[in-house]
Amino acid sequence: MGSLIFFLAFVSFHSALVTCAPFTEFLYPNFTASFLQFVDRGGTFLLSRNETFRAAIFNPGAQQTRFYLCVIHSDSNTIIWSANRNAPVSNSGKMMLTSRGINITELDGDSKWSTPSLQSLVSALQLNEAGNLVLLDQSNATLWESYRYPTDTIVIGQVLPFGTTLYSAVSSDDLSSGDYSLALTASNAILQWQDMTYWKLSMDTGAFTNSNYAVDYMAINGTGLYLFSHKGSAIVIQVNLPPSGFRTAKLDYTGQFSIRSFSGADQKQDFVGPDDSCRIPYVCGRLGLCSNGARAYPPQCTCPSNFHVSLQNTTYCVPIDNSYSLPLSCNSTNSSINLNFSTVSYVRLGYGVDYFSNDFNMPAKYGVNLSVCQDLCSGDCACFGVFYENSSGSCYVLENEVGSIMYLNIPDSGRLGYIKTLVGPSPKNYGDNKDSNGQTLGFPVVALVLLPFTGLVILIVLGSVLWRRSRLPRMGKIKTSHSNSPSGDLEAFSIPGLPVRFEHEELEAATENFKTQIGSGGFGAVYKGMLPDKILVAVKKINNLGIQGKKDFCTEIAIIGNIHHINLVKLKGYCAQGRHRLLVYEYMNRGSLDRSLFGNGPVLEWQERVEIALGAVRGLAYLHSGCEHKIIHCDVKPENILLHNQFQAKLSDFGLSKLLTPEQSSLFTTMRGTRGYLAPEWLTNSAISDKTDVYSFGMVLLEIVSGRKNCPLRSRSHSLDDCSSSGGGSSTSSTQGLVYFPLFALEMHEQGRYLELADPRLEGRVTSEEVKKFVCVALCCVHEDPALRPNMVSVVGMLEGDLPLCEPRVESLNFLRFYGLRFAEASTIEEAGGNSDVLHLQANTPHTSTMTGSHTCFSYISSQQISGPR
Repeated sequence: MGSLIFFLAFVSFHSALVTCAPFTEFLYPNFTASFLQFVDRGGTFLLSRNETFRAAIFNPGAQQTRFYLCVIHSDSNTIIWSANRNAPVSNSGKMMLTSRGINITELDGDSKWSTPSLQSLVSALQLNEAGNLVLLDQSNATLWESYRYPTDTIVIGQVLPFGTTLYSAVSSDDLSSGDYSLALTASNAILQWQDMTYWKLSMDTGAFTNSNYAVDYMAINGTGLYLFSHKGSAIVIQVNLPPSGFRTAKLDYTGQFSIRSFSGADQKQDFVGPDDSCRIPYVCGRLGLCSNGARAYPPQCTCPSNFHVSLQNTTYCVPIDNSYSLPLSCNSTNSSINLNFSTVSYVRLGYGVDYFSNDFNMPAKYGVNLSVCQDLCSGDCACFGVFYENSSGSCYVLENEVGSIMYLNIPDSGRLGYIKTLVGPSPKNYGDNKDSNGQTLGFPVVALVLLPFTGLVILIVLGSVLWRRSRLPRMGKIKTSHSNSPSGDLEAFSIPGLPVRFEHEELEAATENFKTQIGSGGFGAVYKGMLPDKILVAVKKINNLGIQGKKDFCTEIAIIGNIHHINLVKLKGYCAQGRHRLLVYEYMNRGSLDRSLFGNGPVLEWQERVEIALGAVRGLAYLHSGCEHKIIHCDVKPENILLHNQFQAKLSDFGLSKLLTPEQSSLFTTMRGTRGYLAPEWLTNSAISDKTDVYSFGMVLLEIVSGRKNCPLRSRSHSLDDCSSSGGGSSTSSTQGLVYFPLFALEMHEQGRYLELADPRLEGRVTSEEVKKFVCVALCCVHEDPALRPNMVSVVGMLEGDLPLCEPRVESLNFLRFYGLRFAEASTIEEAGGNSDVLHLQANTPHTSTMTGSHTCFSYISSQQISGPR
């Protein structure tokens, strides 16, 4: 009897080890599969018809503790779907197909995952050639399909409906739902971490917005990635990709959204977002400082100044000073430890750093000082730090969870970060200074051991710094004149704060003897260059400044060079050698706004215009009220708004008017050639103030709305004819297809017909309310009376939505009707063959109105007409 029992047990054990061949395309109820049953096939129990996909009880990474029911792309071994991602089973777990659906259990029968209740009985399970796992009834109708329950991936033929979210895995071998998610909004696809947005599809330079319809679903095909609306008949956003027969769109466990195409076992990455991995919230751990993310993955991770890596958790950075500790979260079981600290303090992060969520979240407070901003955080246990923007008084708070810090590689990002710390003994969870018995090392013992050594190190470092400064006199200081100096005319003076001084020969080499001109203006031509460290720069040759002596020039350059803001072009250096005057700026790879706005390239989408307008106005607000030396730009126009990656806008040529002597300031307007943006006070002997820039910005804002020049000399098919034909036939605003757009905007504002002002090339991809906001703000900015114009900080608030819109005062805008009349007259003369002398004479004809003809944007203004201090 005993031998019989042993024999039956042996047969049972042996049969369990016998593996089965996988089935093709269909399975039927009362089927059971386990990893051990199909171990020789890697757990694969079902193949699609052409074996493109396989279904398996699979253990990613060859680990032996977590097994999942997966659908896998056969050639690349890529998992495109998993059933029990949050409830893995052991290698003896089973998948059972019954007439009621699929059920995944452990060997003991403990259920881990099952399909929901179905409307009818299951007749078959199919794995089709698109990678979709489908339960069918007896009529071959679909009862359930894996496509409707995506995990972290979609494939060609599959859609991600609005309201459905992709969640990343925890790691390459742990498919549990991670902290990163991809969701669809009404207008975009966004990536989030801890419910905080860190990327939008529309941010990518290859993404094109085609309509403002509400998004229904996301899909990929052989030519690109698309957000569709109206049941697929309208495209909201598209990203064109190289043709491919099969590709996946996946939210990786790293936090990046990637699209890959496959050819057999070979795969190619066609798209990744964000392309700068430093924008991934936790890429360097808690408070880790991320750099070089645009060039490599993984990026370079360090700790910010005043922080070091925690000994207890190497993914955390903690204060170097042991008397400061990071607070615990509100929901921590040890949160009561926060009450043991008598003082809350803040450790400042270094310059040139920022936090990913600041670009997506509204400030917690606007128009406050730093002390008020920190007080908001001090009393909130969910707050771990703040970022403060001095130019606008904006206060951003870091709440609930803190991720990595981004290094922006610029001296001043516009915001400074402060991490909240508690003054007192280190909390248990973060203490790094323990002896072998777990006791905190006292300060006197540490001091006795380290103080002599620290003093020696400080002396060595100080000596090294002094030696290096003696070897590098260029940084912030003019070289002293020597007999072997190339020019022999450098004065022996020192001016604090100067940027790097370049020799003329260095800039000749950087620009290949000023080979590639990329722009020009009243102050001179601009050339593309590359410094020895491979950094691209823009080199401006300054002409006709009239500065008497290099010290005056360098004093003003020191002021300009110390103005740092994310929306101001950075002055990197200068040259003042002999008669040469050159300025070296950071290189803006998308050129000036006028090229994108008025050129023949891809049309600027409305959201891109919004971001450009906000960038320009933030830069102006900083010049007017945020920097130590208030600066009036005096030449705000699209040519002086430069664009960088993702259409980030930065003002250029700010502060250069300070380099003019009083005598030469009268030539300022004609020298710079800024017709169309001049405020009336330039021509009425009134004082020039920051409200002059406000007027110019209002005119620029109107051009951003329309996509055309306010004062065109010739009609353009995409805007002028359309505007003139839709304007309602006002005689003062159009003639022979030419339109004075500011007057047309006023007329349409009075009639509430805002959509007629939008760039026709947008083809309905902007709403009336969106245009109304811009037009109302622009008209308020161009009030004839400077006192009625808002300041730039208020303009920022209105465009961001924090302040209510101002109401344009028609009585202070009636001068636009006169401008429109004179524009029509001048246009008629030009069409009839008139010359500039006629225009000049007409522009200077006196009128009884307080608004003289010289106000018109098309006129050629003589130096005698312009006066007033800068």
